[in-house]
Formats: sequence, structure tokens, C-alpha cells
Amino acid sequence: MTTTTAAKVDTGSDAVREALRQAVNRLDDTIRPVVSYHFGWCDEHGRPVRTNGGKSLRSRLVLHAARAVGGDDARALPGAAAVELVHNFSLVHDDLMDRDATRRHRPTVWAVWGDAVAVLAGDAMLSLAPEVLLESGSPQAVPAARMIGAATRELIRGQAADVGFEHRDNVTLAECVRMATGKTAALLAASASIGAVLSGAPPRSVTAMKHFGHHLGLAFQLVDDLLGIWGDPETTGKPVCSDLRSRKKSLPVVRTLEAGGPAGRELALLLAQPDALTEAQLRTAADLVDRGGGRRWARAEARRRITLAERSLAVVPMAETARRDLTDLANFIVERSA
Repeated sequence: MTTTTAAKVDTGSDAVREALRQAVNRLDDTIRPVVSYHFGWCDEHGRPVRTNGGKSLRSRLVLHAARAVGGDDARALPGAAAVELVHNFSLVHDDLMDRDATRRHRPTVWAVWGDAVAVLAGDAMLSLAPEVLLESGSPQAVPAARMIGAATRELIRGQAADVGFEHRDNVTLAECVRMATGKTAALLAASASIGAVLSGAPPRSVTAMKHFGHHLGLAFQLVDDLLGIWGDPETTGKPVCSDLRSRKKSLPVVRTLEAGGPAGRELALLLAQPDALTEAQLRTAADLVDRGGGRRWARAEARRRITLAERSLAVVPMAETARRDLTDLANFIVERSA
């Protein structure tokens, strides 16, 4: 298997980073350092640092989609910055809701500044996204901003469903997939379609890119859920079995529970107990998801979604290099370890 590295799909990141800095510089003196910290540009005291700022998959997808339909980075750049702002708004709020104290091997925003500041920092990033798009002067800025708004609405719907699942024992796999469609796939679908829209692509190409991003998003969530159980803490920056520790209704867990059988029934009993799971019980739960088929199913479903994503591109005429950039990005998602 050919390994696709993050560096290989990192084209355009410097320009996106500069656009994000310009946007963040508009924020007030209280929130700007917090957002800069979250992006990895400074420490909690405002001193510049060099850290892992994340994968920037959504902004890369905007740029790659734009190039694929004959556009260029300059026209797509506002869209790339906008989707990163929306994504990072969701990360700050997600950390707060899940009480995750670390991200990218550093304390999260709420862990440093408290809940209220984390809410405001997330809101600030969200407010910048349409502003960046609408000020670009592009004749396609308004439809692109509508896409951002619709994707954000879907993202929030998915997040709300995810929170609601915490209080239910009977979540179905279909519900879980619908949750992931909003929580993760909606913004990736918007990222691909925004790149096409800002480049003036015809509706057929925009729709194809949307489908590409949708399947890519579901594959991303499936792999993310696998890493939430079996990921290496040194790589992911999160504790081992982090999703099981919080009893999250992730896709491989729900698949195992819905499949039933000895492993599914034992897992249901283990997750239903009122006390916090011990380290031994967490390892047992992970083994049950594995034995119950959840791990195997999630890996196969992620690859199936990547195949569907690549098929979506068949109707879009593009240079072979542009097609390869998009498929490299897709393969990176299923091969990633963080």
C-alpha cells in the first residue's frame, strides 16, 4: 500500500495560514490571543511558538477542488480560510462539551481560560467565516456563504445528536451515521463544493464535489472513531480508549451493539454500569468492539466511502494531476494515525 503523508497534501497551507492570521487580527485584544493559541501560533502568554496546527484538511480540500475544476488558489483562498474558521469554532466548543483537556498535545482553550472564554472564542471564529467570504469581492461569494451557513447548521445538528446519544442506550447505526453526516461530513462536503463554486464551475461539477466531500467526511469520522479507541496517545494527543472512557456512541461501538451476539451483549452491560470504567475494563471494552466486528466493519466502511468519493469525480473533467491530488487526500484520511 502506498503511504500518503500529510506533507504530500499540504499544498497552499502557508497562504491559508496567512489569510487566517489576517482574519484573526480583527478580533479584540481579549479574544485574539485565545484564538491564536488555539491555532498553535502562540503559547498561553501570547509568546510566538511553532506547534502542530492540525491537518487543515478542509482548506486543502477547497484548494484542490478549485484546481480540479480549473480555478486557482487566489479565488478559492477566502473559502479555504472560512471553512477552517468554522471547523476550529467547532473544535473549541467540542472540547468544552466533551471536557477534553488536551488537543494537539496542549491544554485546550477551556482548560486554560475557562468555559465562558472558550464559548466566546468559538463564536468569534464562526463570526469571521462569512465576513471573510463576503469581503472577497467574488461574484460567487454569496452562494459560497450560503453553503457555509447551511453546513454550520448541519454541523450543529450533528453535534446536538451526539450529545443526545450520551443519554440513550438504544442508538441505532442509522442514527449514528446521520449524526456523523452532520457533525463531520457536512463541512467537508461544503469545503469541496465551495472550492468549485468560487471557481465558477458548472452545477454538475459542484454537485460532484459535494458528493466527494460527503463520502470523504464519513470516511474521516469512521477513522476518527477507530483512533478514539485504538489510537496511539503519543500521536493522537488523547488518552488511550478516550471514546470508550467517555462512553461515546461512536460508529464502531454502535455497530457492535446493534450486531448483538455475545460480544455486543457483554459490551452493552459494561457500558451501562454506573461507575467509571477501570483501565482493565476499558481494554476489555476495546476487545469486545474488536471481537464483535465493529473495528473490522468501520475500517471496511471507511474504504467503501473513499471508493464512492472517488467515483463521484468521474463526471468532472479534470487534469490527471488534479484528480491525483484529490485521491491522495482521500487516501491520507483512511491511512492517518492521528
